[in-house]
Amino acid sequence: MKLYRFLSDDDTSAFCHKVTAALNKGWELHGPPTYAFDAAKGVMRCGQAVVKEVPGDYTPEVKLGAQ
Repeated sequence: MKLYRFLSDDDTSAFCHKVTAALNKGWELHGPPTYAFDAAKGVMRCGQAVVKEVPGDYTPEVKLGAQ
């Protein structure tokens, strides 16, 4: 099955570390990153979709972050 996650965080090194950790667990980038201004917090936010092929069948109980 193919799994999909969308990672997001403020535009800081924490976001880069989150994406790097996913890549090192076998996730692959899916499309370009996104950026948007969060007016409520006054900061830029980043997002990146990642995908991963794993054995098994999908159910909503799959813990994506644990893959």
